[in-house]
Amino acid sequence: MERHQISETRTPRSNVVVQRRRKSKSYRLSYRSGLGAADSRLGWSPALTARRLNTSRKAARLSNIAEKVDPGQLALLVKTEWQLSYVTPLHQFRHTQLKSYSRQLSAFIAAGKQQGLAVEVEGLQTTFRVSFSVVQGMTQSDEDAESVLIQIHSKRLFANQDEPQKPVWSGWLTCVNGNPDYLHSLPKGFVCLPLFGCSGADGLSALVKSWFQQSFDCCFGPLEISHTSLQWLMALWTNCHAESGIQHLKMIWTVPAAPPLQVTYTVDPEDAWELWSSVRKEKEKRGGGGGEEEAGENYIDIEEVTRFMQGLKSHFYRHFRLDLSAGTLNQVSTALGSAKYSGRMKISNSRYMITTLTLLTECALLKMPI
Repeated sequence: MERHQISETRTPRSNVVVQRRRKSKSYRLSYRSGLGAADSRLGWSPALTARRLNTSRKAARLSNIAEKVDPGQLALLVKTEWQLSYVTPLHQFRHTQLKSYSRQLSAFIAAGKQQGLAVEVEGLQTTFRVSFSVVQGMTQSDEDAESVLIQIHSKRLFANQDEPQKPVWSGWLTCVNGNPDYLHSLPKGFVCLPLFGCSGADGLSALVKSWFQQSFDCCFGPLEISHTSLQWLMALWTNCHAESGIQHLKMIWTVPAAPPLQVTYTVDPEDAWELWSSVRKEKEKRGGGGGEEEAGENYIDIEEVTRFMQGLKSHFYRHFRLDLSAGTLNQVSTALGSAKYSGRMKISNSRYMITTLTLLTECALLKMPI
């Protein structure tokens, strides 16, 4: 029987270091066999496919994105938990053709329904209506392509004529602060929107991906949020506590045991902030920061993230004699958002979503097949 809810609220500063015994695995997948013509046209650059997750990044800053993005679109993006995937560059995708894409995908779903594919949602359905729309205001650089929101509406087969259709599936494609070297290397005719999120019936998700693959010679793949990326999110969100209280810092670990042990580790926000502040001050005492910070930019590096995690794990070990370094971090959450290793993500605060999407865009680009 699984054991749950081992939690602790006090996280004092500590110099004790718990050595990690289990290195994070690489989940890079190869899709060469399924890429076909798209792979040959792209001509992937070996220099770019060898990239790694950045070891330094800007701290999250308050953003006025709510003033730029349509309120209805932003509300959908923020309130929904999304299943993430990566998608390779789209060949001959045109933002000016979204109305045509809406009709084409609607017809594709109708054809799939006639073939008996699993596209039913909450009982008998009649036609599905698809809408594509541009999410203006999300781009952060000249190289980023405009984000695209996709919604599928339907209604019950025997619904009243005046009953409106309701949304049964949503998805979006985005690129926020994408790697400029990679984006510049793409041949003409390709649009890079590497991060894909969807929410709704799996049957509809499969049909939407299939239509994109057939229409734009692209390839989808699962986007797990790795151990290192989860740690980055913890640090970035905790660093926002002074401006927007994180309310809690919650982690879920799986520790190898017989049976496997699931540990829920919840830290009081003030204690998490105190520990994080001590890590930042220690960097200042050592003279860290470099020219970028001296120029006014606030950067966080991987060493700080590692020391923050070591402090949390050391405290847990002193109290419970359980070394979390032997386990796997599966989930993190604060009032700003939550993320799971399985690729499920929820952004709960739009003011910091650009920083979160920047990290996730980077993760998606790194998952691109070689």
